[in-house]
Amino acid sequence: MINESKKLVARKVNEHSSLSMEKLISSNGPRLLGRVMIGVSILFIIILLLPWRQTISGRGIVTALRPEDRPQTIQNQIGGRIEHWAVREGEQVKKGDTILIISETNQSYFNPELPERLDEQLAAKRGGEVAAEQKIAATNAQITALTSGLRIQLSSAENNVVQARNTVRIDSAELIAVKNFYQTSKSRLERYETGYKNGLFSLTDIETRRLKLQEDKAREVSQENKLNSSRQSLENAVIELDNIRAKYNQSLASAQADRSSALSGRASVKEEIARLRNEMSNVDIRRQLYVVRAPQDGYIVKTLKAGIGENIKEGESVATLQPLSPQVAAEIYVDAMDVPLILDSSNVRLQFEGWPSVQFSGWPSVAVGTFGGKVSVIDRVSTDGKYRVLVRQLRDMPKNDEPWPIQLRQGSGVYGRVILRTVPVWYEIWRQLNGFPPSLDKAPTVDNINNR
Repeated sequence: MINESKKLVARKVNEHSSLSMEKLISSNGPRLLGRVMIGVSILFIIILLLPWRQTISGRGIVTALRPEDRPQTIQNQIGGRIEHWAVREGEQVKKGDTILIISETNQSYFNPELPERLDEQLAAKRGGEVAAEQKIAATNAQITALTSGLRIQLSSAENNVVQARNTVRIDSAELIAVKNFYQTSKSRLERYETGYKNGLFSLTDIETRRLKLQEDKAREVSQENKLNSSRQSLENAVIELDNIRAKYNQSLASAQADRSSALSGRASVKEEIARLRNEMSNVDIRRQLYVVRAPQDGYIVKTLKAGIGENIKEGESVATLQPLSPQVAAEIYVDAMDVPLILDSSNVRLQFEGWPSVQFSGWPSVAVGTFGGKVSVIDRVSTDGKYRVLVRQLRDMPKNDEPWPIQLRQGSGVYGRVILRTVPVWYEIWRQLNGFPPSLDKAPTVDNINNR
């Protein structure tokens, strides 16, 4: 019995051992694991060799490409008091539409008849200008008359001077002749006295010669006096000529002074007229500025003043206007390390807030819900350590790309990726691990740098 029991136990053990061996892992398991590992390695190598598109990412907002398309404030050019609002927030307006009506608060312009009073002042000043013109004409006539009178008087005085000079010459010649007669008479008297001593002439002859000598002496003295009188007359004629010239110069200077005064008065009147005209124009323009108008087509986003009767200062903002059809652009900010790699011809893929999209960083061609753009402006200075890049919509849109949504509003968020060159995946991993910047197909040219 004991032997049979041992045999039965041995048989059961053998049966269970065979079943356990069947449930154990077969010898093909390691081979299968090796094949799986090899397949994974090959797949990993293939993935490392796949092309990867390098990009530069940046966040920002939607803005306008042109300054005139960005939101602007509307200012009143003069101070005043709010009388009437002609618009409400969110309303569309056209260029020239009335936004606000104000009234005058400057005391200098309170008079409603101010233009009429300025017209009266202008008419009075124009009368003064006419009077000044007449005075100038009268002074010019006086100067002409003085010139004509001087010409006649000078001619007469010059003739007197010439005549006096001729008289002096004649008297001088006669004096010389008289002196010669006197010398001759004196010589004869001396000869007669010698002859009288010798008995050749009588006493009567001597007395006759002496009387003749005295007569010649008297004639000489008379002629000298006449010559002196002629010279005095010449001096008087010259003095009279100078006196006429002096009187003319004095009269002419007085007339010219009157003419200068008249010219100065006319210039002063013209200045007053110009000032009044300028003031009248300012009054007309100022009254037109009582109405604040829309500078361009757009929407009233927000009114910055409220109520009726509120005073506003000159140049104060009263409302915010959003232009009607702005040329939108994306304003994104990128790191300073990436700026040198961005060119003015770089393409950009954009994701706008409010539009669902799926973006693969390395494969922008398979992205869904993104929009294409091109770099337009790169700032030359940083803003808080980042550089602003303006991205505009593509002019020639590819067939497989969609235009930017017309519902875009300025200020909404945007995420952009500047597209660079294609590199293998392993190179991109290696670059990211080492912290290197992306690479370019070619170095930027001088034109690319200057256009930034």
